[in-house]
Amino acid sequence: MFDVYFLIVMLMDLGRFTIGLSSGHKFYVGESDGWVLTPSEDYSHWSHRNRFQVNDTLYFKYVKGKDSVLVVSEKEYNTCNTTHPLTSLSDGDSIFLLSRSGPFFFVSGDSGNCLKGQKLAVKVMSMVHHSHTHRHPPSPSPSPTVSPVHPALSSPAPSPRVDPSDSGVLSPASGPSAAVRSSAGSVGPGVVSLGLILVIMMSSMV
Repeated sequence: MFDVYFLIVMLMDLGRFTIGLSSGHKFYVGESDGWVLTPSEDYSHWSHRNRFQVNDTLYFKYVKGKDSVLVVSEKEYNTCNTTHPLTSLSDGDSIFLLSRSGPFFFVSGDSGNCLKGQKLAVKVMSMVHHSHTHRHPPSPSPSPTVSPVHPALSSPAPSPRVDPSDSGVLSPASGPSAAVRSSAGSVGPGVVSLGLILVIMMSSMV
């Protein structure tokens, strides 16, 4: 029963990155203000304080029939050219999927509003950058776990206390025994981990 539970935990951990990609995060452009001409927070500032990843979505809320969202090239974004959009959204509750890494540019369907600042540029992080940031946290974990082991091995220093009886005979005998114990201790976790891997493989095959 424990092996099955352990297998499920490992599969969930290995699939965490894939699950994260499939679900994504929903960003509300303009927060409570929505897609308007004068939001309480500038769209440029809002974009810079958020981190966008592949499969995240942008939600644009605006009054249908009075405004729209145009996905444009960088050149059209800079000039507020609304004549040749890549995509046009006009239903009032528009959701745009960030399907790739790199920059995306959005402007208001009203070129006058775009010239007044109603436009948005976001940059989606690359998959490599996301994987590196995900790998950094686990690396420091081994260092604190190794440090407590050394005091534990050095603590069996009561050997000098036994010196009154036979210091010359017991000291060489403790050396080999400690070496055997350390070697046995190092083999133990390897055997256990190998056994767990075999059990996991057998369980997955079933």
